[in-house]
Amino acid sequence: MEKIISISYAVLCQCLQVTQATNQIVMNCADIDIITASFVPEGGEEINATGFNYQNEDEKVTLSFPSALQKGSGALKIDFVGELNDKMKGFYRSKYTTSAGEIRYAAVTQFEATDARRAFPCWDEPAIKATFDIALIVPKDRVALSNMNVIDRKPYPEDENLVEVKFATTPIMSTYLVAFVIGEYDYVESQSSDGITVRVYTPVGKAEQGKFALEVATKTLPFYKDYFSVPYPLPKIDLIAIADFAAGAMENWGLVTYRETALLIDPKNSCSSSRQWVALVVGHELAHQWFGNLVTMEWWTHLWLNEGFASWIEYLCVDHCFPEYDIWTQFVSADYTRALDLDALDSSHPIEVNVGHPSEVDEIFDAISYSKGASVIRMLHNYIGDEDFRKGMNAYLLKFQHKNASTEDLWDCLEQASGKPIAAVMGSWTKQMGFPIIVVDQEQVSDDRILKLCQKKFCASGPHNGEDCPNWMVPISICTGEDPKCTKLKVLLDRPETTITLSGVSPDQWVKINPGTVGFYRIQYSSSMLESLLPGVRDLSLQPVDRLGLQNDLFSLSRAGMISTVEVLKLMEAFVNEPNYTVWSDLSCNLGVLSSLLSHTDFHEEIQEFIRDLFTPIGLELAWDSKPGEGHLDALLRGLVLGKLGKAGHKPTLEEARRRFRDHVDGKQVLPADLRSPVYLTVLKHGDSATLDTMLKLHKLADMQEEKNRIERVLGAISAPDLIQKVLNFALSEEVRPQDTVSVIGGVAGSSKQGRKAAWKFVKDNWEELYNRYQGGFLISRLIKLTVDGFAIDKMAAEVKSFFESHPAPAAERTVQQCCENILLNAAWLKRDADDIHQYLLQRKAPPV
Repeated sequence: MEKIISISYAVLCQCLQVTQATNQIVMNCADIDIITASFVPEGGEEINATGFNYQNEDEKVTLSFPSALQKGSGALKIDFVGELNDKMKGFYRSKYTTSAGEIRYAAVTQFEATDARRAFPCWDEPAIKATFDIALIVPKDRVALSNMNVIDRKPYPEDENLVEVKFATTPIMSTYLVAFVIGEYDYVESQSSDGITVRVYTPVGKAEQGKFALEVATKTLPFYKDYFSVPYPLPKIDLIAIADFAAGAMENWGLVTYRETALLIDPKNSCSSSRQWVALVVGHELAHQWFGNLVTMEWWTHLWLNEGFASWIEYLCVDHCFPEYDIWTQFVSADYTRALDLDALDSSHPIEVNVGHPSEVDEIFDAISYSKGASVIRMLHNYIGDEDFRKGMNAYLLKFQHKNASTEDLWDCLEQASGKPIAAVMGSWTKQMGFPIIVVDQEQVSDDRILKLCQKKFCASGPHNGEDCPNWMVPISICTGEDPKCTKLKVLLDRPETTITLSGVSPDQWVKINPGTVGFYRIQYSSSMLESLLPGVRDLSLQPVDRLGLQNDLFSLSRAGMISTVEVLKLMEAFVNEPNYTVWSDLSCNLGVLSSLLSHTDFHEEIQEFIRDLFTPIGLELAWDSKPGEGHLDALLRGLVLGKLGKAGHKPTLEEARRRFRDHVDGKQVLPADLRSPVYLTVLKHGDSATLDTMLKLHKLADMQEEKNRIERVLGAISAPDLIQKVLNFALSEEVRPQDTVSVIGGVAGSSKQGRKAAWKFVKDNWEELYNRYQGGFLISRLIKLTVDGFAIDKMAAEVKSFFESHPAPAAERTVQQCCENILLNAAWLKRDADDIHQYLLQRKAPPV
């Protein structure tokens, strides 16, 4: 593909204040050639710059003037040329195909974190805010959008095929939130109850697919206005689907850009999980319009404030719009446990990270900033209570609107609203990495239960036993079997250990720490306490989120070598009556990790049998077809269970999947969207070259990006080595959008031992192309993680490390360390527990003597 399709020629005029005389101006600038630059002091003569010195490594340019610019205000004018690049950052081109099959390009922007400087020279830092007056000269048959509403559109005098579109002046804002899009789009429009015009822009002919997001957005704006008690400050908001897009979405003020799969929903062909994903992403990006756009972080060190907060409140918003999603239970599986896993590594990092060079900013768009950030805000919200939390948020937004703020500023406002020591408590969670494990023991004294709690740093390799053990301020809540939904006691554990007396707890009642799984810590119960909790799993008297948390904690303790994995397998068998989707989802995830680990042994089939036994009863109960009165979560659970059974080789599931797949391909009976992933996965896992060819044909025919992605994610399930290679080659073909290559390669690596080896070799062989495509962005980190995280042999860690020493990827440095650490942890886990697991899996099938 040629490097540049189009040169964009632009003029920048900036009003400046010179605070002390200087003959140089230093600005951010990348991949831009300046033609002329001049400074016009107010009421004075124009001074032309005589030199442009580019510091490419630092992405800066120095403009030199023949004489000093004096104190006072003036205008800086720059004529420059840039490029529409192919890197999905800065001002770039996005490829799409028209309904007639013609390839065309849209011109779009993605500036966060540090890429506004690729579109125009500027001071590209969040705290250097300005107003922007944007005018675009574009072909007259194209849609042109920017942050603000259009105020003028007139023919361009030099070319009758062009028009000049002028937009209203923006509020004072950061460069990373500026946006413009030029392309062909249809839209649907509505008004929110507070009078804001909301539009969802879709590919031409697909306006219908924007309706779901439109409905979510129009409900969400008033929800946030009420929650924050601050109105949305712009006259309009546009949400637009972009074909080639690296992130999920970007919160540009008034013009939010999305991947097509994060915005478009087809009533017939979209599955339930896609609807939920769209609702969450819309909720997340619209929250940023206040939290991030109106009040912006001072510097990237405080990025977590933006992302952690939006990742928490998106759930609050979806829970408001769709209470039937039970979304807070899903939060625990999707964000909370994911953050705990990453944060237990020695190569994790604190939530607040000092950031210097732009390449370091990309590295912190990770599960710590988003998921741990969201989890500690959820814990904080629970600790303060909703009313004081909202009061503090409102004070913060009003005090810092159109300005910048740091983490401490938010703590001050919340502390004043609640009267609680927020800064002291939260500092321990944001300034040091990791989290504690709370070790609990109990003793019964007449009608009182005496609990002994002690905290230690939890490490993925086992408890931290060093001298300098960090401490956290841990909000602890406790409930009992008498009323599992009601918190009996709340304390703040602010020292290494403490003793608590619960009065009026009879000996037969269980005691549970962290009800609701809100506190960001793991728990190790004494064996008698754990024993007493297990019936609560079987009879469902424990809350779903607590059944999930208990299982997840034990799984994590087994990986850390603190208990045997056999204990976890025994607990998993207690979930045979489990009705809750999210509990099954987390269980399924952990069994997937175990299955992947045991693919390095010769008893991989035994763990498949364990999975089949565990999932068969719920599979039979749900069956294949949805029943009247079923909802969103039933659809998600059915897809999960059938996919798990099919992948594990459950014969009846495999036969039925093949039958339904044939009918789907022959056009006899189209598969409901919710069954497509499990069916595709099952037939591919146990399929041959004809199955793969059919699947690739379905991919080619798919009109919706969601369906293409659905197929791309499961292609790696194919087993034969030559077909695995075919899938890997397909990943880099023109058929797959650049941002989706990663999930095809990741799908291969995650499906089998052979796939993992082949994917790693493929990444090494094609490193140059992959790195050029994603350099600097977080997709390169994701690619590395998906490809190598599942290895479980010590020498693979050394191989991965040495490959990246000779092929450096600065933005993925920490990811590489984390992957090497995970490989060593996997290898240790396997050495330690493989024989016991094997014995257990054999003896559970042995006939009783």
